[in-house]
Amino acid sequence: MTQERSTPIVEIADASFGYGGAPVLTDVSFEVRAGEAVALIGPNGAGKSTLLAGLLGLAEHDARVFRVPSGRGEIGALPQSSEIDPAFPVTLEQVVAMGRTPRLGLRWPGGRDRRVVADALATVGLTEHRRTRFGDLSGGQRQRGLLARALASEPLLLLLDEPFNGLDQGSREALLETIGALKAQGVALVITTHDLELARAVCDRTLLVNQRQIAFDETGCVLTLERVEAAFASHVMEIDGHTLATTEHHEVEHAAHHPRMQADDGARAPLDAR
Repeated sequence: MTQERSTPIVEIADASFGYGGAPVLTDVSFEVRAGEAVALIGPNGAGKSTLLAGLLGLAEHDARVFRVPSGRGEIGALPQSSEIDPAFPVTLEQVVAMGRTPRLGLRWPGGRDRRVVADALATVGLTEHRRTRFGDLSGGQRQRGLLARALASEPLLLLLDEPFNGLDQGSREALLETIGALKAQGVALVITTHDLELARAVCDRTLLVNQRQIAFDETGCVLTLERVEAAFASHVMEIDGHTLATTEHHEVEHAAHHPRMQADDGARAPLDAR
């Protein structure tokens, strides 16, 4: 189903998300349009996974406006890790076909279902591997195969949780091309990432959070020194594999404008108050 590019697929206003008790993420207001990719950026513990869970109906919310696709198969998701044992004797094509389950209901798969699976494999560039055992694929190919599984449900909205983690350069470039193709087809995407270069490259707008919403706007407007500092205060920046403690203003400024700036929340160092 092709949507007009101005059509909001997701509309959230004045929302808090959590699992009962105190909310994990508050003051959230944003939208995602058809054919648009929105980056979801923030340190570990910021509430990114909780927000994705809320969009999937797996976390509670208290929102003035909460509009997300609710039909069968209209939301697809690519988790950070696969639940499929690589030793399990299943082909890539069979894994991708699992994505049709929400659309099947009680009926058996038919010709159209097989065409959708074939199209999903073609979109991620894995048609020639359709008969390959899933566990024999490379890590990047398995990641793209799981993305094809999500696409097989023909989603209006696709949630990608750190999809570039652990990918080699070839798989990274292939995934970027796939995201571009999905946007051209009118699919709306929300992509969590710590890689700000990738956010700038592929995401139209960015939602920056750290237990609350810090900013939502066009990506170039959001990824500024001031806003990145606000999101990643008390964290360590990692640039090209080198750890950089954000204790001096000039160091943070260099990190914020470095084309390969990434935030690594695994270690923490206080940021001077200014």
